[in-house]
Amino acid sequence: MQSKTRHPATPVSTNDTPLPDDPALLPAAAELFRLATECEEVAELLRGVLPALPESINADYVALAAAVAGRWSVVAESGKAKPLPIDLLADVLDRERAAADSGWVAAPLTSRSQQSEALVFHLSQTKNSDKALAAAERLAPIFHRAVAGVRRRADDRRRLHRLEAVLEIAAQWNQAREVEPLLVQMAEAATRLLHADRASIFLWDRPNHTLVGRPALGAPGGELRIRDDRGVVGEVIRTGQPRRVDTGTEPEAVDRRVDTQLRYKTRTLLCVPLRGRSGELFGAFELINKLEGTFTKEDEEALGELAEHAAVALENAQDRQQLLTANRQITKEAAEKVRLIGQSPAVEALRSIIRRVADTDLAVLILGENGAGKEVVAQSIHYLSRRRAQPFVAVNCAAIPESVDESELCGHAQGAFTDAREARAGKFERAAGGTLFLDEIGDLSLACQAKLLRVIEERVLVRVGGSTPIHTDARLLAATNQNLAEMVREKRFREDLYFRLNVVAVELPPLRGRGEDILLLVEHFLDDFCRRARRKTPKLSAAAKKRLLEHPWPGNVRELRNLMERLAYLSTEDRIEAEDLAFILSPRGQTPPAADLDQSLADATTRFQSEYILQQIGRSGGNMSLAADRLGLHRSNLYRKMRQLEMETRPTSQ
Repeated sequence: MQSKTRHPATPVSTNDTPLPDDPALLPAAAELFRLATECEEVAELLRGVLPALPESINADYVALAAAVAGRWSVVAESGKAKPLPIDLLADVLDRERAAADSGWVAAPLTSRSQQSEALVFHLSQTKNSDKALAAAERLAPIFHRAVAGVRRRADDRRRLHRLEAVLEIAAQWNQAREVEPLLVQMAEAATRLLHADRASIFLWDRPNHTLVGRPALGAPGGELRIRDDRGVVGEVIRTGQPRRVDTGTEPEAVDRRVDTQLRYKTRTLLCVPLRGRSGELFGAFELINKLEGTFTKEDEEALGELAEHAAVALENAQDRQQLLTANRQITKEAAEKVRLIGQSPAVEALRSIIRRVADTDLAVLILGENGAGKEVVAQSIHYLSRRRAQPFVAVNCAAIPESVDESELCGHAQGAFTDAREARAGKFERAAGGTLFLDEIGDLSLACQAKLLRVIEERVLVRVGGSTPIHTDARLLAATNQNLAEMVREKRFREDLYFRLNVVAVELPPLRGRGEDILLLVEHFLDDFCRRARRKTPKLSAAAKKRLLEHPWPGNVRELRNLMERLAYLSTEDRIEAEDLAFILSPRGQTPPAADLDQSLADATTRFQSEYILQQIGRSGGNMSLAADRLGLHRSNLYRKMRQLEMETRPTSQ
């Protein structure tokens, strides 16, 4: 056995690496520098340079060795494999200087505070150990600098690729509208990018001290619930710091109760916190079981970057989901308010047509008298279609001045005309993706009819004063109480537009033609208005019902609705008699005389109040106390009101 010799050496410097003064080492050093500038990975560098080192140092074996958790292993080697001199490697690492022992020479590449690596040679002749030791001391700094440079470039390149992948993944996440699918996307992306077996995102239910993990394979419904003080995830929530675990060295760190529940065995684990835009901790991102080896600091940084984007995407998705939920709720409530009340054959036939055309893009022309419910039909078509969550925009064409009708429908650019101080979207744009309802379309000017026809045919509009074509996908519904066919013959309505609109015609029956629906409508409207007025719904006497059924309802459903609104707010009894309708319906079942449209609103209101008070006094048999009670007034206030209305007051003894 050869004697053990140790030679002091200057500690390896990584700050300055002069070329070796031994000419025998220059070829190896030059090759090392050349490969260091060309190679993209450390393994490539080692494959190129290690075979050249034994000759320069009279060795038959050379290796780069690394220690992980105190265990040495070969990273790369050249020559016939040999068992590593573990004691020598430990010694040079502790002393941070090269040493020789029993035909081996080892030189540390790093200090103990850094990654433990050493260059190790087995000499072909032990008599050359002093020369080999000196050569190793000179080569080690150069070798270290070359390896470190390639490693840095490789790390930078991997980091760049990782960041590109993270940004691409984050862009996909930010398109997600719902949280559940997004969580699955996040888990799949993290396992793919960081080569892990499983991933879960834990959201913190702070009030209930619970962490809700999704997706969780093996858990009921794919959801795992644990207390926020348990396991590695609980530790990350408590500390707000990332955590890496290898159960080989920390067997107690993992909560095995969760493994038992999921029928799974955790070997390695990486968990980082999730923080919102405000910095508040709201969850954790966890990876389980690295496919090869253990999770590294680089993996931790990568998952941290993913977690930052995940937190933003989750908050955005939650905001969007809340908006979508609120929108669906609003749409549902709006749809529930739109009801075709009635059981008559005419109404049943109307419902059937609406169901058939609702989920198509066909243009529908709705015909019927004023007040028959044409807009209700249009809304029913909209809310039964796939467009229900998009806008429903109703336009009364009769109320649009001819001078601005095109601007109302198509919008205008800034400065298009005198009052166009800013650009404005028209009704077609506001109804994008939804439904545009043009009521009283027969009152649209011929010039605007031509422009409307062009928009319908080309699905493109141009704002007044603008030049940019704007695509429109709004569905068009139109309604009128006029005879459009007759208007076409009289040249007051464009024939081509008529045929474009009249793809499907729906005709509403007048209320007088569906008598069996009158009482159903009365009940519906009276209940609705009494609920708004916060009062109990009054009952109708048989005489009152008979009176309502005999009325011709020239104003159709709108007239009936207005009558029920007045009864709900103005009547005070729990039972409505026929005479309670007298101030609205004439004794012969005719409508009351039309109001004098030349008088002001104040005069019309005064007249109505005076007539109503007189009718209540007459109904009470002249008993002012009873009349005041029915009007919801104190008797003295009733007299004061009558004096304000300049009515004659004759106090009675009642």
